[in-house]
Amino acid sequence: MKFKAEINVMPHQALLDPQGKAVSSSMINIGLSEISGVRIGKHIHLEVEAADEASAQAKVDEACKKLLINPITESYEFNLAAL
Repeated sequence: MKFKAEINVMPHQALLDPQGKAVSSSMINIGLSEISGVRIGKHIHLEVEAADEASAQAKVDEACKKLLINPITESYEFNLAAL
């Protein structure tokens, strides 16, 4: 079976997010002072071939831990759907 994974990667909450801080500060300049606390991450889309959903989840989890994220600075979550 083929599955689609949508992975969201974000910096750990305890860490400074310089890109998010810059965007947050710029909101005032464009008249959106009501918006603050911006945190910027990344979104990854991939497809995985696996025998079942549990195997697909294990493969996506392994890909995240070994290649797609930096566990020291980032956390992740993902959704999986059959294609």
